[in-house]
Formats: sequence, C-alpha cells, structure tokens
Amino acid sequence: MHYLTLSFTHKNTALPIREKLAFPEKEALKEFYRRLLAIEAVNEAVVVSTCNRVEIITSVKETDHIAEKILSLLEQKSGVDLDTLRETGALYLDAEAVHHHFCMLSSLDSIVIGETQITGQVKEAFSFSYEQGFSGQKIARIMHNGFRCAATIRNETGISQNPISIASVAVAKAKELYGGNLGGYTGVVVGAGEMGSLVAKHLANAGANIIIVNRDLEKARLLAESIESVTVTIEPFSQLSAIVNHYRLLFSATGAEGAVITPGIVKETTFDRHWFDIAVPRDIEEMEDPKIHLYAVDDLRSIMDENIRKREAEVQKAFAIAGRFTEEFYRWMQSLSVGPMIKEIRNRAQEMSEKELRRAVKKGYIPAEYEEQVRKILHQAFNGFLHHPTTKLKTIAEQPQADTVVQAIQLVFGLNTSQRKALDTYKCDFQIQHDLNKTKE
Repeated sequence: MHYLTLSFTHKNTALPIREKLAFPEKEALKEFYRRLLAIEAVNEAVVVSTCNRVEIITSVKETDHIAEKILSLLEQKSGVDLDTLRETGALYLDAEAVHHHFCMLSSLDSIVIGETQITGQVKEAFSFSYEQGFSGQKIARIMHNGFRCAATIRNETGISQNPISIASVAVAKAKELYGGNLGGYTGVVVGAGEMGSLVAKHLANAGANIIIVNRDLEKARLLAESIESVTVTIEPFSQLSAIVNHYRLLFSATGAEGAVITPGIVKETTFDRHWFDIAVPRDIEEMEDPKIHLYAVDDLRSIMDENIRKREAEVQKAFAIAGRFTEEFYRWMQSLSVGPMIKEIRNRAQEMSEKELRRAVKKGYIPAEYEEQVRKILHQAFNGFLHHPTTKLKTIAEQPQADTVVQAIQLVFGLNTSQRKALDTYKCDFQIQHDLNKTKE
C-alpha cells in the first residue's frame, strides 16, 4: 500500500487554473470520486478543494502510472491540458505525501501561515469522502495523525497566535487602503458561507457597517444576528446589481460555479471602488473601469510575505514537528504489520515450550529419551491453538478495526513496545465515526 498525492496550490498553480480544477458542486465531486476509484490501483481517496488549493489524496496499491491516470481525469474535468497539469502540479509519494499532508493540515503550506481554516476544511472533505464510502482505514490513518500533528504545532509553536485567514487579510488590506480605519464605511459581503461569515466578522471588528447579499436570506439573517456593535442589513441576491454601484468596499465569497458580478451590471461611479474576490472559482469578472480596483486571492501576497517573515522561527519549529510526526507515523505503520506480529507470537510460544521442556527433563519429570517426541507434541499443540487467531488476524488485516485489534494484542502480549509507543493514541473505527459526527455539529 502506498500514499500518493497530487497538489495544486497557490505556490505552483495560477488562480485561473485552480478555479477550473475546483469542485464547488457536490454532484460533480461525487462523479469525480467514482471515476477516480474506478482506477484499479486506487483504494481510497479524499479531494480537498479550497480557495488556495486542490489536493487529490489517495491510497494506492501501486504507484506506476497512477499519477498520469489521475491527471487525465483532471484534464477531462477541467479542460486544462495534460502538459500544463504535469508542469504545475506537485506529486508526492509515501513519506513525502504524508509529510506534505501533515504540513498542509498545520497551515504550513497555506497562503497565510498559521491560519486555522484549513484544518476544518480538510475535516469537512474527509467527512464527505468517508460517509460516501470513498475513503476508509488507510486514509483515516493519515487524517487523524495529521490532525494530531496540527494540534501539536498549534500548542508548541506560536504560528497560530493572533490567527489570521484570507478573510482577515482581505479586511486588513481594506483598512490599509482607507487609512487604517473602516469606521463610517460600509462593506458589502456577497455570500454568507464560511468565508463570507469570517469577512463580515472582521469588518465588524474594524468598525464597518455591513450589507450581506445572499440567495438564502435565512442564512444571511442568522449571520446578521451573530454580529454585534455595527449595523448589519441583509439584501436578496436580486438587488446585487444595484448594490455594487453604490458602495466602495465589496467582498465576494460565494460558492457559485461562475462569476456573479459581471461588467454588464456595473455602472460608472465618481468614486473609487475596492473589490475583494476571495472565491474560487472567482466571483468577479475582470473590469475595465479604472475606478474599480480588484483584488483576488493571489493579490494578497504582500501581507502573506510579511506574515511569513514575522513567523519564520516558529515555522522552522513547526516543520521539525511535522518531520517528527512523519517518522513516528511510519514506525507505527510498521508495528501494525500482522505478519511479523503472528511470527513473534509463535516464536514466544515456542520459546516458552522449549524452556518448560528443558526444565521438565532436567528435573526428571520427562525421560530424556522422550524429549523429541514431547517437543513435537507441544509444537502441534500451540500450532493448533494459534491456528484460529492467526487466521482471523489475516482476514481482518484490511478492515477498519484492524489497527485497534492489533494494538490490543500488542498490549496484552507486550509485543513491539518500542514501535507501539510512537503513536499509541491512534483512533479506531468507532472514534473515526465519532469525530465525523462532531465535525457535523
């Protein structure tokens, strides 16, 4: 079994390509999963699609030609040619894939180092994949250990102090443009999802009044009620064309498949407008109006670079922790191998029977001339006794509960204690389901 990840991020893939690779609709995502898992060597998969990245995380039987097959599926889905996908995407295998996954979950690979959104986004992606039957034991292993790695990095380093996100960076940029104070201004927020909610809350903290434009007015109302200290109004999506021409600040973060703000609804104004498009695919088409200043996700790099500079020492500590977790993960994976464990149990049984046989012969309980016959009887006895348990272990080796069973046997018999010690808090199948339920809450 191997881990294979294809990664398209802000570091290697331009926004116009990322938005074509994105999966804003669940049905399109399900269809991609079905085609992905139809590849014979692919066991399980999780697709992470955010404003900064598209990650195809897989567990595969073999690695030969699998990346090419996945890239072909992406080409068919996105319309981006295969050569471009090869040149832009990053391929990670086995230990590199695990290390990349741990770094991603810990926000070390994010456009804003230390942001905390990515962990929730990956949990949501894993939850969807697991519940739909697209992933199981193998992906769950790296997911849960990745969550532990991210939590350790947050606790042992300062990279997540004063946590920031793309939403907070966008509002920070708006504050910079208006002299560091948004008091008295109104920010239009298009979309009331996770990113839109974060933008609205950051605007409120900056003192700006807020207009929330959303198709689902009930969702917009709930968001408005959660914000205090500033004036918040909600408007139906049908009013968007009027609203965009009356305010200076606009932040768009919908889950639409295409642009929702186009040149056709935009009128000239006497004042400058600053629009922040933090959706992928993008919500706002390119504008020729010189008074409209448009900022996409990748345009916020100056704040990102400053963020990295300030946290450089903590980032190095975080990478070291991720490296440690990767090493421990593979030591632990080796300890879960059923074959060596069965062999060790048999060897211990044989050693114990030999020890007792020699003791019995020495004390005269068994005549020396019968020693070999008794040895054969003992050997047959412990082989017969161990036949059913070892056969059962082999049959459950690929099932979700196998890790828990193996660790329980290791604990009872005192096997592989040095390896088992590495990750002795691994969550079993019932814990996986518990975590997924908590994610929904």
